[in-house]
Amino acid sequence: MTSAAPSTGEIGPRAIASSPALARVERGRLCTGCGLCAAIAPAAITMAMTPPGYLRPRQSAPLTPPQESAIAASCPALVIDERGLTAPVDDALWGRAHFIGTGHATDAALRHQASSGGVISALLVHALETGLVAFVVQTGADPLLPMANVTTASTTAAEVFASAGSRYTASAPLADLETWLTRPGRFAFVGKPCDVSALRAHARTDPRVDAKVPLMLAFFCAGIPSAAGTGRILERLGVVAKDVATFRYRGDGWPGFATATLNDGSSHRMSYADSWGDILSKEVQFRCKICPDAIGNAADIACADAWIGDERGYPSFAEQDGRSLVMARSTAGLALLDDARNTGRVETAPLAIDQIALMQPAQARRKKEILARLAAMAVTGRPRPHYHGLQLWQAAARGTPRQHARSFAGLVRRLLQGRA
Repeated sequence: MTSAAPSTGEIGPRAIASSPALARVERGRLCTGCGLCAAIAPAAITMAMTPPGYLRPRQSAPLTPPQESAIAASCPALVIDERGLTAPVDDALWGRAHFIGTGHATDAALRHQASSGGVISALLVHALETGLVAFVVQTGADPLLPMANVTTASTTAAEVFASAGSRYTASAPLADLETWLTRPGRFAFVGKPCDVSALRAHARTDPRVDAKVPLMLAFFCAGIPSAAGTGRILERLGVVAKDVATFRYRGDGWPGFATATLNDGSSHRMSYADSWGDILSKEVQFRCKICPDAIGNAADIACADAWIGDERGYPSFAEQDGRSLVMARSTAGLALLDDARNTGRVETAPLAIDQIALMQPAQARRKKEILARLAAMAVTGRPRPHYHGLQLWQAAARGTPRQHARSFAGLVRRLLQGRA
């Protein structure tokens, strides 16, 4: 098996002037913005910001047939294949697991800095300090544009701490994958579920991935909002982008606040319920609405907010000490979690799997409705991804006929009206 990394020499007479894979992605508005295609063909594809603020690939040169094949086989806009991923628990809604629980980082400052309980950040620090990995590839705030993201390589606990917290805007953490694969030392990768799924798929054609990446961590994802959504937050806060020194989407508490700190030192903030619930959730890109694995099933460990329900059973967003939902999905993930618990880096408590729906009701609803939404795409002639090993029929069986009908009809209407 050989690497799918591109050749730097002549492309040759069989070069593909316009990628069929990328054309299909664009026709269906299926792009997740992960950047893997740019890593596979860096001389031909770059990631660019497009209205209303999503990262999308732009092809500027022909592709080789191996590059085209590698993109078609691993792009999460085209295929998610999780066949062969096994664990003692394999639930239609919540995926595979060796351990399910709630927990938090024992470092109080890190727990407060992170978006929920800080478990992912604590595990990354543990992996670095025990030598399991030499660095961590993760997403943080762009120092030149505080509302935007940049992919960084963290080598210290302080750097992990600085990147802790959710970043609700576009990121392409796989675009520079070649840089990380050629850098000395092994690394942990942290990304959205689609990023992890793409990296896991790419490992099938590039053996360096499994050799260099012993840990892939993900977080439950509700979708990627546009940069325009962030702009609306700033407008509501009454601040101008050029005056912003730092911007946090969440963190500094649970769930924390969207906070813009200006160059003059003043801060303006908005609650999570307002920033996400009223603004950003309405800006989520289309591909996220048909995501079959927003829970990081391909990761070694996936974490989420372990929301505490109110008297109606709906998650409460009242400020409190952060608490993570923790799912160790592989033996490697379980080994890391066990070691971190044994050394006191994190604390966890077991959780019954049927309790997850009380903490993450939107994720349960989305998984149940995926088949109906795919059917809506089929009848309207839209290209759609190929999903394998995700128990979509079993998940749909947990929904109701009315739920499926509403989801199907709603998406058909939006697609026909051009509003999807």
